[in-house]
Amino acid sequence: MGNFVEHSASPFFFTSFITKKKNTDTNEAVSSKAFDSLSRSQKISLKAKRVVDVTLASCGIATLSPLLLLVAVGIRLDSKGPILFAQERWGKDNNPIKVYKFRSMRTDLCDAAGTRQCAENDPRVTRLGRFLRKSNIDELPQLFNVLKGDMSLIGPRCHPIGMLAAGVPYEELVPNYHERHKMRPGITGLAQVRGLRGPTVRPSKARARVAMDIYYIENYSLWLDVKILYQTFKKEFLNGTGF
Repeated sequence: MGNFVEHSASPFFFTSFITKKKNTDTNEAVSSKAFDSLSRSQKISLKAKRVVDVTLASCGIATLSPLLLLVAVGIRLDSKGPILFAQERWGKDNNPIKVYKFRSMRTDLCDAAGTRQCAENDPRVTRLGRFLRKSNIDELPQLFNVLKGDMSLIGPRCHPIGMLAAGVPYEELVPNYHERHKMRPGITGLAQVRGLRGPTVRPSKARARVAMDIYYIENYSLWLDVKILYQTFKKEFLNGTGF
């Protein structure tokens, strides 16, 4: 279940969080069985992916520290409640992971489990939260999840456990749903840059999103990651479409 997390307004509140890293061996980007079946070039690409993740996440945190501090203070001033929101989501190999975001909703109205997706003009979202979600700044604390080894910069977006699609659990709607968990989940992914984001009220959209995630896993390359990262920056951070 998700929960609100109380932290000070410093952007360095994750210091102890990072020191409790899981095993971040590069071979663990996919399941061990899947890794053993890959070609030599694919194995090298996955190892390089982890190096890129750690390097860019570290640089991003260092560069964005002033922004993280500013957002933390803004959340404190804008509404009652903690700075961060923590939620259990699906990680690699169907293992639950705790994902962190800047809190963008009112604590008295938020669906901590995450089964109810955010909709346009959602009354649960705070004033500052609307800006954070539209610009995707609320996702920045997940850079620490990347350092920890739970997530990657690019990959299938991690869903809350028990998330509904078209009113039913994803697992019931899409039989091969858990195939998307063969790799570390990402802060952004192919489905998102192709426009498959937001509420999944239509079964067809939900199935298309999972299909795109599986396509990414089956066709992974560093060049594909580069293109997704560029499109994310262009579409989401420069012309945010979140709500």
